[in-house]
This record gives sequence, structure tokens and C-alpha cells, in this order.
Amino acid sequence: MLFQPEENALRMKMGAERMCMPSPSVEQFVDAVKQTVLANKRWVPPPGKGSLYVRPLLMGSGSVLNVGPAPEYTLLIYASPVGNSSPVGNYHKGRASLNLYVEDKLRRATPGGTGGIKSITNYAPVYQAQKQARAKGFSDVLYLDSVTGKNIEEISAANIFIAKDNVISTPALVHGTILPGVTRKSIMEIALDLGYQMEERLIPLEELLEADEAFCTGTAVTVNPIGAVTHDTKRVEYKTGEGTLSQKLYETLTGIQTGRLEDKKGWTLEVN
Repeated sequence: MLFQPEENALRMKMGAERMCMPSPSVEQFVDAVKQTVLANKRWVPPPGKGSLYVRPLLMGSGSVLNVGPAPEYTLLIYASPVGNSSPVGNYHKGRASLNLYVEDKLRRATPGGTGGIKSITNYAPVYQAQKQARAKGFSDVLYLDSVTGKNIEEISAANIFIAKDNVISTPALVHGTILPGVTRKSIMEIALDLGYQMEERLIPLEELLEADEAFCTGTAVTVNPIGAVTHDTKRVEYKTGEGTLSQKLYETLTGIQTGRLEDKKGWTLEVN
């Protein structure tokens, strides 16, 4: 089964428009993904053993030297079998809780830029800070907003959520600096269904440091708990493991993705 391919198609169209690239229609995108999966069905892991990770890529090319849109474009779709820890295997070493470092000098995205679209311009700016953090023993980096440097925005390649009592909060998309993740949107709906209050808003760093729980979401990480966050010399630890909110959300999401739970929202598409 595919998970929300139409939403991924719409996100590609949005990003392509921002980058002055033509893009496939939703129908063309979904059909291309289905054909890729069918062509690689022998590589789909057995139920409970993993997943086939699908990565679409829209690429410009052509014999030009000037700065401007390319004269031709290609839609490529990669497929790779991945392990059992999550639908994308050990992207963050399975679902081991993350140990994040808050970056307060380098910025990932600026308002009006391309931080809200899924392109290389979204990911390339994180490499330096990420490399430096991992050299110090951290799992990844959490970035602050580029205007005030006071509000949390996004992890290198994942959205972030915090929980306090019965309220779950995630940074709002209003400035175009945060990727509108499909998993992010799905988790927000699941949280509401489970009876939690869900908020999209500016989140000061201080609120993260005082939260009961924190986790990140994305196609690659699904729902990954955050075990600790370090800012300057202050380190804060969070609840992880069985009985936590992130575990409940993870089990619900992956249950729908794998067919263990009934899909009442029409999120999955069977490929045969």
C-alpha cells in the first residue's frame, strides 16, 4: 500500500511552481509511483520486516550555461527496501530517541525563501551545522527562526512537536520556512482523533525546554521521540518509550500505513 501519494504529488507541484519547474499532474505522479512499486515488487520486504521506500525526484537539465530555469526536466523515482525499525529503516538508527543540539548561529531558512519546499535548497544549508553537532555526539540539529532567533522551527529533515499536559504544539507554517510535511499533517489529525488539543503557532525555545515530551515527524523518521535537547550549556531530557504520546502516535500511524489498523481516512492506496 502507498501512503497519501496524492498529498506528495500536490507538494511536488507546489515546490515545482516556486522553482519555475513544470511538474506532473497528480494523476501522472501517482501512476508513476504505482508503476515503480509494481516494477520493484520483488524487493518489497515481507509484512512486519520493513518497507519499500519511494523517493520521487524532479530534475532539470539541458545544454545551457546561463542562470535560469532548465530547458528540460525529468521525473525520477527511486525505490529501496528498508529495515524493520520504521518505514525507512535506520534513518536515525531505528527509533532510538534523538539527542538534539539547538543551533543558535547558523540558520536553515528565511521568510520568503525556499525552506518550505522539498528541494535541495531546503537541505543543503543544514549540512555544516549537522556535521559539527554529530562530531560532538548529538543526533541532529534543531534550528531557530532567522528573524528573532527565539522560536523553534525544524530539525534538519523533520518537523518537530512538543507536548505539555493534553496540548500538542508544532511550529506554524505561516512564514514559509517550515516544510509542510505529509506525516506532520497526518499526525495532527491523529492527535485530534485521540482527544488531544492540537496547536499550530510560534513556539519559543523556552517552551520546548519546559515540555513534557517532544518528538519529530517525517516520511523517513515516521514519528521519532526526542530524548534530550541541549541549548548552550543547558540539557533537558524528555519521556520516551512505552506509554508515551509519541509511541501511541507512532503505533497508530504505522498501523494505518501497514494495514494493521482500519484506514478510515482514505490515506492508503493499494497497489496491485
